[in-house]
Amino acid sequence: MLEVELKNGVVREYENGTTPADIAKSLGGGIFKSTCACVLNGQVKDIRTTLEADSKNTLELLTFDEEQGKKTFWHTASHVLAQAVKKLYPQARIAIGPAIDNGFYYDFQVETPFTAEDLEKIEKEMKTIVKSGVALERFEMSPEDAVKYWEEKDEPFKVELAKEHAQKGEPISFYKQGDFTDLCAGPHLMNVGVLKAIKLTNCTGAYWRGDSKNPQLCRVYGTAFPKASMLEAYLKQREEAIARDHNKLGRELELFTTSDVIGQGLPIMLPKGARIIQLLQRFVEDEEQKRGWLLTKTPFMAKSDLYKISGHWDHYQDGMFVFGDESKDKEVFALRPMTCPFQYQAYLNRGRSYRDLPLRYNETSTLFRNEASGEMHGLIRVRQFTISEGHLMCTPDQLEEEFKSCLELAIFMLKTLGLYEDVSYRFSQWDPSDTEKYIGTPEQWDEAQGVMQKILDHLEIPYAIGVGEAAFYGPKLDIQIKNVHGKEDTLITLQIDQMLAEKFGMEYVDKDGSKKNPYIIHRTSIGCYERTLALLIEKYAGAFPMWLAPVQVKLLPIADRHIDAVCQIKKSLESKGIRCELDDRSEKIGYKIREAQLEKVPYMILMGDKDIENGTISVRSRKDGDLGAFTIEDFLSRAMAEIETKAL
Repeated sequence: MLEVELKNGVVREYENGTTPADIAKSLGGGIFKSTCACVLNGQVKDIRTTLEADSKNTLELLTFDEEQGKKTFWHTASHVLAQAVKKLYPQARIAIGPAIDNGFYYDFQVETPFTAEDLEKIEKEMKTIVKSGVALERFEMSPEDAVKYWEEKDEPFKVELAKEHAQKGEPISFYKQGDFTDLCAGPHLMNVGVLKAIKLTNCTGAYWRGDSKNPQLCRVYGTAFPKASMLEAYLKQREEAIARDHNKLGRELELFTTSDVIGQGLPIMLPKGARIIQLLQRFVEDEEQKRGWLLTKTPFMAKSDLYKISGHWDHYQDGMFVFGDESKDKEVFALRPMTCPFQYQAYLNRGRSYRDLPLRYNETSTLFRNEASGEMHGLIRVRQFTISEGHLMCTPDQLEEEFKSCLELAIFMLKTLGLYEDVSYRFSQWDPSDTEKYIGTPEQWDEAQGVMQKILDHLEIPYAIGVGEAAFYGPKLDIQIKNVHGKEDTLITLQIDQMLAEKFGMEYVDKDGSKKNPYIIHRTSIGCYERTLALLIEKYAGAFPMWLAPVQVKLLPIADRHIDAVCQIKKSLESKGIRCELDDRSEKIGYKIREAQLEKVPYMILMGDKDIENGTISVRSRKDGDLGAFTIEDFLSRAMAEIETKAL
């Protein structure tokens, strides 16, 4: 017999050989039908897994309501997608098909990328497979047999994956559904029949394993739900997301553009977008100055010598733009991917004492990273970007308070922008099984991560753990945020580093006269300005708060005879620093109002004969419509209060 403790704390006895699926059945048919996977003894497992005999097991049944339940559901749907493609297009070669944040995808190598008509055919075939209710069967092969199996099937990507497993010498798990078999770790649903509502959403290009040197594949995206009503709600939400997508809306509002002759990941900020970024930069630099940060300005490039000291040359060179060849050239330069090694030179400008610490350097830094072309997306991921970067050198006893101050600054920025409610935290740690990615010893990493964990726990920061996601020189706290499509990106990062100071010979004389290396906190306060702008476009659907709006007031004379009076109003507004535009076109006033509304300008000021006669202005709000007559003084008072308080 074995004991099973369920999530609600109830302990039950079952026969040896029992599976979570058996337990779900015993709890009721409805529970069994809705169970996607389980957490068995702390690990996510297939519900057909046999429980450990003669022992106590803890079990949580996962439905579509839980994140891992969704992932299992969508992962199974990706296998159905691959099965449908192989039936309709037998020559297609299958690669990988994981679950993602809002559905799934599968990569295929095909002669011609799939069209919209192809996706309709594939989706129809998927629905036929689902109706069959075919069960999924899990089995294992030896690595050698797995390689041979995929070679016979002429599936080169699966052969590559099987050979990698063969190096580890471990059995390889497979899942079979009808006439389709795939190499997969699972978990999966018991059968495909519960995938009631399926929709293929789009198709893009992607390189095998994200490397442009590898074959280009056709990536098909989709989603699936247990009920048609859930799919309908998702598609409606997706329509809203597409309408808010910064890549679409930012171009329509003339905030930014791109050019093929300039290249991918190199956006051009148009006047309105450039104005918003300027406002953000001024706000950030002023706020940082209030908090004791000292502004630096460092070069955009450096010799390879600098990056060799920092470790970027060995650990990050593929992500850098390098000029020259070390085998031929006396000096090789590279554009900077981050500012830290440059700001360290400011610290090294003279000798330092404990009395100089904490020393806080900030910089509005333009950085360059050689991102893969398939990773580019609007302003979210680019090759040249500007960041509110800073590095803080401190003593061990100052570390927690300074880290807390950096975090408070980041939270202040996010709250001011209205983005704070959408964030989550991730404690990114090193991967001790892949030490070549990092500098430093295991002991140094244990110490650095222990210090950060202690600080985070003391500050009661709720975080998830990301193993293998640390910087190569230290652990970090990533402040994560999702875009309108549900994809999560890092917006702000705070890192604790005890290794680079030693590499660069950064020291301070302590109270006892001994020389010590300072701790370094790497931090951003608002993150990458381009990414922040993208998130603000999506958050506000382009209708920015008054203080950030590139045009705050649109001036609309009702007729040509009112233009001179409106010009005087314009001067009064501009004297207070309000950004305004005059629409003096010979168009009807209704047309002008609609245009200003589409441009999402916060306020419109209209002037006609009655306004001039009464010495007033007629004010319209983007949000509330007609506000009636104001004196210019009353309107200025209202507008300035909104701007100065940074009201959202």
